[in-house]
Amino acid sequence: MLMIEALNIHKSFQDNKILCGIDLTVKKGEVVALIGPSGAGKSTFLRCLNKLETINQGTIRIAGETLVHSDNGKVQYPPETEIRRICSKTGMVFQQFNLFPHMTVLENLMEAPLTVQKRNKEDVLPEILALLEKVGLSEKKDVYPARLSGGQQQRVAIARALAMKPEIMLFDEPTSSLDPELTGEVLRTMLSLAKEKMTMVVVTHEMGFAREAADRVLFLDQGELLEQGSPADVLQNPQHPRLQAFLANLL
Repeated sequence: MLMIEALNIHKSFQDNKILCGIDLTVKKGEVVALIGPSGAGKSTFLRCLNKLETINQGTIRIAGETLVHSDNGKVQYPPETEIRRICSKTGMVFQQFNLFPHMTVLENLMEAPLTVQKRNKEDVLPEILALLEKVGLSEKKDVYPARLSGGQQQRVAIARALAMKPEIMLFDEPTSSLDPELTGEVLRTMLSLAKEKMTMVVVTHEMGFAREAADRVLFLDQGELLEQGSPADVLQNPQHPRLQAFLANLL
């Protein structure tokens, strides 16, 4: 089953072309890593998948449902309630943690299931406690975000996204604002999700994670998808000169 179909995606900000006809399909349980230099369009593309950014042309389907399509050169989105329902199939983790500072870890995780999904606290609480155990933060449930390390805050952010029971997880450079020693704990959490066959699209500069966790790696540069394939093919035997130069700069 295709969980994501993004076909011929174009995105511009005024005269600045950000995405130039990107195609991506992601199967259920697949992990896809998006790599490329800063400004390549990776984060913008990810944000188009859940309508944090609108597209100028193309088609996006999430779990078989059409989020947007082009008709005679005009982009058409469904009504807002339908957009929210389709986008609820995706959870997203950002570079910044965006936790509510006035709420404890437990309250941060409980908020959306209670207020957005209108679920009962008695049903939600056991699920949230299980998620905190999953990300290794059970003992921090009554702590406020300011008392957590960056790595712990990002793991809370991952758990908060999972609390909504998404079918797809989108990660936008989740370790880019972390010190190197804190990066590993977040990547381990993501790796465990990958092993559980969570469908994931990850924008990352962590080539080790891409090599270990991804089923496919896509290289974007200047809004174009220039190369894709298995981690071994893309990272160890790059064909495109721009990908070769990008990987050489990482060494």
